[in-house]
Amino acid sequence: MLDPYLPLVLLFALAGAFALFSVTAAPYVGPRRYNRAKLDAYECGIEPSPQPVVGGGRMPVAYYITAMLFILFDIEMVFLYPFAVQADALGTFGLVEILLFIATVGFAYAYVWRRGGLDWN
Repeated sequence: MLDPYLPLVLLFALAGAFALFSVTAAPYVGPRRYNRAKLDAYECGIEPSPQPVVGGGRMPVAYYITAMLFILFDIEMVFLYPFAVQADALGTFGLVEILLFIATVGFAYAYVWRRGGLDWN
């Protein structure tokens, strides 16, 4: 009765074994050249300060905006997958709809680019 699920269970077991093997083998096969720069905290290009920012310190939001734009456009591109799977079945209607979708994403990308949302200052 559960025979159809056997390949799925084996795939999960294989994935778990690979993950466990990778985590346990990494310390033995990886490089061991540690220095002060590698052990320091990395703050996205900002020099870490010994004192935390307390109160009304300004935080640069360019990193967060870039991350949110990446997530936004990445999720929009995920919607192209169903079209790729069912392109033949959708026909001309599907082609027109996907072209409108790509045009909308393209206009949004051009707007963000024109407004300087992708520039690093």
